[in-house]
Amino acid sequence: MNVPSPVIRKPSACPHDCPSTCSLEVEVLGGNRIGRVYGAEDQTYTAGVICAKVARYAERIHHPDRLLHPLLRTGPKGSGQFTRISWDEALDRVADGFLKAEHEFGSQSVWPYYYAGTMGLVMRDGINRLTHAKRYSRFYSTICVNLAWPGYIAGTGKLAGPDPREMAKADCVVIWGTNAVATQVNVMTHATRARKERGAKIVVIDVYRNATMKQADMGLCLRPGTDGALACAVMHVLFREGLADRAYMERYTDAPADLEEHLRTRTPEWASAITGLSVAEIEAFARLVGTTKRTFFRLGYGFSRQRNGAVNMHAASCIAAVTGAWQYEGGGAFHNNGAIYHWRKSLIEGLDVMDPSTRRLDQSRVGRILTGDREALFDGPPVKAMLIQNTNPASVAPEQGLVKKGFARDDLFVCVHEQFMTETAKHADVVLPATMFLEHDDLYQGGGHQHIMFGPKAIDPPGDARSNHDVIAGLARRVGAEHRGFDMSPREIIDWTLQHSGWGTLDNLEAKKWIDVQPSFEEAHYLRGFAWKDGKFRFKPDWPKTPFANNGPMGPIATIPKMPDHWAVIEDATEAYPFRLATSPARNFLNSTFTETPTSRAREERPTVLVHPADAAALGIADGDKVALENERGRVRLAARLFDGVRRGVLIAESVWPDAAYEDGKGINHLTGSDATAPFGGAAFHDNHVSLTKD
Repeated sequence: MNVPSPVIRKPSACPHDCPSTCSLEVEVLGGNRIGRVYGAEDQTYTAGVICAKVARYAERIHHPDRLLHPLLRTGPKGSGQFTRISWDEALDRVADGFLKAEHEFGSQSVWPYYYAGTMGLVMRDGINRLTHAKRYSRFYSTICVNLAWPGYIAGTGKLAGPDPREMAKADCVVIWGTNAVATQVNVMTHATRARKERGAKIVVIDVYRNATMKQADMGLCLRPGTDGALACAVMHVLFREGLADRAYMERYTDAPADLEEHLRTRTPEWASAITGLSVAEIEAFARLVGTTKRTFFRLGYGFSRQRNGAVNMHAASCIAAVTGAWQYEGGGAFHNNGAIYHWRKSLIEGLDVMDPSTRRLDQSRVGRILTGDREALFDGPPVKAMLIQNTNPASVAPEQGLVKKGFARDDLFVCVHEQFMTETAKHADVVLPATMFLEHDDLYQGGGHQHIMFGPKAIDPPGDARSNHDVIAGLARRVGAEHRGFDMSPREIIDWTLQHSGWGTLDNLEAKKWIDVQPSFEEAHYLRGFAWKDGKFRFKPDWPKTPFANNGPMGPIATIPKMPDHWAVIEDATEAYPFRLATSPARNFLNSTFTETPTSRAREERPTVLVHPADAAALGIADGDKVALENERGRVRLAARLFDGVRRGVLIAESVWPDAAYEDGKGINHLTGSDATAPFGGAAFHDNHVSLTKD
């Protein structure tokens, strides 16, 4: 008689690129398998709620298509033709490729490339230790936060705000620039609690009527890239109708009188023409936040997808300073809590051996870098060898035409360490099988909350899969990289990092599962002054001096507005390209992750573009028709879905489907640009002009 194996729940943390960074309880079954994944009920931000795609993680971790063994390419790049080899042979070949490039073109011809496929600090950032120890080209991370974080910091002086659990204590929650139902479900947990317990109003501001807006009391659907105009008109009304807190501004802000004068011409009528919102909608929103002191502005990453995103983020954050909402529990403006952790990451990243004179190549411009753009290469040597972990640039990076051309180079040696055979892996010379988060130890921090979490190894990896740390350490020995971190285990690195950052020991963290490091109310609400020397929130940012790690000012920073405004640097519609396209997140995918799991694929069905029925009728397009989107960067074929929840002239293509899912094998990022954006670079994924034709 077979006795069922006991089901044990083990703690963990979600590793994916989502501000929620949920604390988890994972069913571990007999036979080295997992069952259902749950949100940890006793972690006060996760509060027992996680997204459906992570809840069914067993589909992904036990997927039959997982990479299990090292592979050597035997066919043309992109063909997917590989043969199995041993780990020793694989690492030897990668080391030989790196050493050959270094010998012929110098160490900076090697470019380790990574991103946020895991948000674990050891497994994500440990690749930098190899980079710094060998003086390879460094990595400038620009693909996500560069247009949002500086915009928020420009006002407050640092990346931190009120406790996000205070949303539940607000009388109005403004969810702006994030489809929280799809991308950070815990925001909805706390916002809906405020509605249930306090009668709070939920306002959602976005570029289409998505799942989050359907739950709102007030939904504002504006044209992409026009958030700054809305924010200015709201503040105009606040000043005009006596709803601005002048005493608060006098004490805590830099230039309230100048702001009021500047906004005299930024009327609701002016903003209506720019945003597509009605004057009545703008004024109703302004009066709601002006008369509701406990208004919590939850500002999302949609701001980071427009060329004017930093200015828009700053403008939106200014509203809470004009109303004085910062003074109240349940009030203020929040984007990310990254500044509260004060990590010492020298051991994780090898910062003690970093040579700051080595160039730092821009992640978003990988296509231009790999095709020899001298400016993108800083007039240095070509990139001849790459190690890629935690990201799929041949799908998610902008200007895919150039990206694919670059990866097709015969003289480029590429090693990809991955969990599945992605588009990027198909272009590799060597592919290495990678662990998933339950198969190694790692350390996590919340972005959208305030917890430090430990994710312990819960099961053994399948086949020959190895962790990022193991691969980096194995390569280091072969290429002559020296650093004590290569000889330590992830647990030893985590313990050192915790202790030297002031957070105690790993034993303590493991026993507690997480540490709540939320600053005091006074600090989080800047009641002792904002993080600038004068303690003032800045209506007048000094953009080049905004404290954000960068490669120097980029893009049209010379023309950036001196005060909150609508900055018309977006890729506007033209006669040739009369539509504006946003490539928004899908509910069942996370960038290109989960595109391999059957439930997520079935629920998303196929690549589609949302088109307003009136626009479709004018072009003779019916629901389900095949259509083509095109601009100067490329052409993409997909299916049309008629949807009246967008403004006329706006198109929405949700998700990053694999290229093979599209009609001619070209994914949506063939249409997105990688031109430098102000103030410090970034990729404007939601800021594209395109034509739309029936295919």
